[in-house]
Amino acid sequence: MSWRDKTPAPLNLSQAKFLVPSPRMNLRRAASYNNEKYYSKSPLSATSSRFNFNHLLFTSPPPSPSLPALVPRPRKSPTHPRPSRIFRSLLWVAFLFLILYVATITTKGNGPVSIPYLAKQPEFEMVGQDELPDFATPIVVTDTSGQFRWTVSIPVNADFPLPVDEYTEMCSKCREAAVRVREVRGKNPPPQQTSLGRDSPSDKYFVDVPDAETSGLLPGISTPQKHLGNIIGDNYQSFMQKPICDSSMTFVLETADAGIGNTMMELWVFYGLALKQGRAFFIDDSRWAYGKYTDMFQPPPIPDCRPPPRHHMVPCPAQARHIIVSSATARELWSESLSKPYERRSSYDRATKDIFKLASEGYRALFTLSKDDAAYVERRVKDLRTKAAAQKEDGAIIGMHIRHGDRHPLEYQYRSSYIPTEVFTETAQSIAADVIDSTDGKTKQRALMVVASDDPSVYDAEELAGAERAQERIRLAGKQDVQQEDGKRNARVMHHFVDESFGWEGGFFGPMFWNLGLESMSVSNAATVENKKLPPSEETLRLRSYMGRAYLMDLAVLAGASDRVLCTVSAMGCRLLAVMMGWERAMGEEAWVNVDGDFGWTALTW
Repeated sequence: MSWRDKTPAPLNLSQAKFLVPSPRMNLRRAASYNNEKYYSKSPLSATSSRFNFNHLLFTSPPPSPSLPALVPRPRKSPTHPRPSRIFRSLLWVAFLFLILYVATITTKGNGPVSIPYLAKQPEFEMVGQDELPDFATPIVVTDTSGQFRWTVSIPVNADFPLPVDEYTEMCSKCREAAVRVREVRGKNPPPQQTSLGRDSPSDKYFVDVPDAETSGLLPGISTPQKHLGNIIGDNYQSFMQKPICDSSMTFVLETADAGIGNTMMELWVFYGLALKQGRAFFIDDSRWAYGKYTDMFQPPPIPDCRPPPRHHMVPCPAQARHIIVSSATARELWSESLSKPYERRSSYDRATKDIFKLASEGYRALFTLSKDDAAYVERRVKDLRTKAAAQKEDGAIIGMHIRHGDRHPLEYQYRSSYIPTEVFTETAQSIAADVIDSTDGKTKQRALMVVASDDPSVYDAEELAGAERAQERIRLAGKQDVQQEDGKRNARVMHHFVDESFGWEGGFFGPMFWNLGLESMSVSNAATVENKKLPPSEETLRLRSYMGRAYLMDLAVLAGASDRVLCTVSAMGCRLLAVMMGWERAMGEEAWVNVDGDFGWTALTW
């Protein structure tokens, strides 16, 4: 074979079996492949000896666009600020504006009056304004020397008496106003004790309402003030010639408590305190749940002066010249003294005796029943003593005050029920055996038991067979008694429709008291807070007055006729009986006996 035979045939591009690569095909290797430096330096000529087709073989797969890049992408600056940055900027602007506003108000100093407002929280906020408020509230003022003081502002045309919740709120505001004035003056906070006792400290930064009007801190009365409320004995014609009292205390007979016992104890104690402090004492019964005071009692002693203007009567502080007291503010004014814990019988301290003495002063001055009821009580006491004297061996009289209803004992084992009747009768028998006749030395084996209870079923108990009722002028009937009365009616005669009757079985309950005089269809909604604020009807007041009179006559007969009185100290009637008997007789002679545990006498508890 010649050398020509070994020579390749010439390339013929016209034949179809040869494929011509596209001019767009790039046979160069990407820079990211292996041997990048080697191939970048090698010649790319096809006729070169270093030219091969290795660059057409992929040694590794091409980079996938779905995989993350090896180098993080540079962060782009946001074209719009985030919402959190806008919110922070607004907060800073509001904070700076608040600081500027407070600084301006502080340096401006053109607000002479600061008023504490009471919200739902226990703290207050003193707000400055140029005019006096149109509601009753303590205020902070600046006197003629530029010093801060505080007083109480009550609009001249405000209703009298104010609602009891407003008086309670004002007592809390008074404490805040006193603290704020001392803080401004750089003084220590006032003592927490704000009682009416003899050791109660006075606030020298308080300006009384009459003094504030005289000095121009408060406006005076431009027009004659009309007589508001119903102050007992406040007769315009009889008081015209009398001067205004230098100091006074007005007790408002209004409370959310259905019972009358707490009101009586508070009334007696604060009367004794007013007498001790030289204050004139007045009673207002404008909104008393039991009706008119004079329907149960005779008018109280009338002072030689007339009551002050109504806006001068303030509930706080205790040093005010004319103070007004209610069941709602009694705790605020004298909480540390009136709410002392129950004490043992043998450990009565001086404070307890002092309060007992104040209550005794009030009892002797105010507990004068109406003429008809007082005459009945006197006759009843004589009748019971006559029956006791007719007993064999001249028996004694042992009174029992048995309270049921919504008042439960203090003794632990009976705290969810009531003291059993057997406890009363066994104690009575033990006392009767120990009573010695001082004249002939004979033991009074038999005793006449006199019972007073709010539960009609107590009188039918077997243990109290033969016992006498304290009084029979007004009786709380049970449902059985009402049904017996209905059975006596002639069935052949047409009668008016009468709602379903109910009795007082179980004792005295607050909701039953508020429902007196209401129809059966409205009883379900009667004891609501809104309905309690509505003025009661004449029939309702008449029924409530009957209940109050029965309660008071029971106590009067037990205290006047009994040689010993058994009761439960958890009931307010038991504590009232001790006051009515006197300290020497009740405590000294031990004629007052508590069967509700080993507890002693106390005035008021909350």
